[in-house]
Amino acid sequence: MSVALAVAALTLSFAPAGAIGPPWMLVALGVLAMAWVLWQPATSVRDDVIPALAVVLAALGLAMVARLSPDLARRQQLWLLLSLGLALVAGPAFTQFRRFAAFKYLWVVASLALFGLLILFGVEINGARLWIKVGPVQYEPIELIKLCIVLFLAAYLAEMADVIGAARAWSLRANLKYLGPLFIGWGASMAILVVQRDLGMATLLLATFATLLFVATRRIDIVVFGALLFAAGAFWSVHHYPYVQTRIAVWFHPFADPLGAGYQSSQAYYSLAAGGLAGTGYRLGHPQFIPDVPTDYVYAALAEEFGLIGAIVVLAIFLDLVRRILATGLEQPDLYTKLLATGLGATLGFQVVIIVAGVIGLLPLTGITLPFISYGGSSLVANFLLVALVWAMSARPRRIA
Repeated sequence: MSVALAVAALTLSFAPAGAIGPPWMLVALGVLAMAWVLWQPATSVRDDVIPALAVVLAALGLAMVARLSPDLARRQQLWLLLSLGLALVAGPAFTQFRRFAAFKYLWVVASLALFGLLILFGVEINGARLWIKVGPVQYEPIELIKLCIVLFLAAYLAEMADVIGAARAWSLRANLKYLGPLFIGWGASMAILVVQRDLGMATLLLATFATLLFVATRRIDIVVFGALLFAAGAFWSVHHYPYVQTRIAVWFHPFADPLGAGYQSSQAYYSLAAGGLAGTGYRLGHPQFIPDVPTDYVYAALAEEFGLIGAIVVLAIFLDLVRRILATGLEQPDLYTKLLATGLGATLGFQVVIIVAGVIGLLPLTGITLPFISYGGSSLVANFLLVALVWAMSARPRRIA
């Protein structure tokens, strides 16, 4: 962890003067990060590389946001302080993570309550209704909803995986009996797609749901059926929501309206091309020509200034983080922990794939963030809690020499 803090400090030292907050805030971030790792049970050992990777990614993200928007960078620092503080406070509770399985339906209730608040008090921005605003603070409840759904699915499948796996595909009664609660996951995806008009987060939840279901039951028929229903819902949304229609049209023809709807994506492609292999250098590129670059297109800015090599290194860090999360599950003896680690790893991994694929044009761009790097307090809080939970799950008894 000390190496991670040194790398993080070195990264932030290159940020523009005045873009990073006062020195005491950086010291506070370092103290919280160190305390987060040091405050763990002495009787066990954990995979300390997991939180270290998260800290390095968050430092890189803060440096990029500071370069793009000093005002947002100062807010990002506050969210980072909050995220580390919550991860530290939640640490003791996360050591009892197996008890979370007993409250599986409580996670469903929490998700529905957050959905209800979003429908009643949500604020629409750029065509999507995803934020709740309280005074100067905006929060995106879906970031917590995705964690609640994983906690529910892991607990339910740990109990019912054998029964669902043994049920015959043509047995409608058996499938409805045991799969009904599971389609809450699919239903949440559809609700986000139809009510919140967020194709990216809906795809993320569906991908996580399908991964967990297949890992637990090995039933490809259910996965295909759910994907077809989701495709039907996506097709309906494309033809009923102008916001979704525009995203799809820009994906197919990014240069058809280069000064209008396609301006953002075309500028992102120019940034990617300008970066080349080695990049223009930190603070030497021109990613500021991309609207909303600190949120939607931070990966394009990163690729411009650090080049293809830097962009691949960042993806390699994410890949190692996801690999370690999945390995945490494989090392545990119980099915619940295996499924929980699989769901959390899939959530993080698919989120990276969806947003990066959107930036480089392999998929339509969505409004989800690049974890730890894009500006976004909701994402920072949720992803640090995700890492803190997985880190607690990686604990194993310390061997006494």
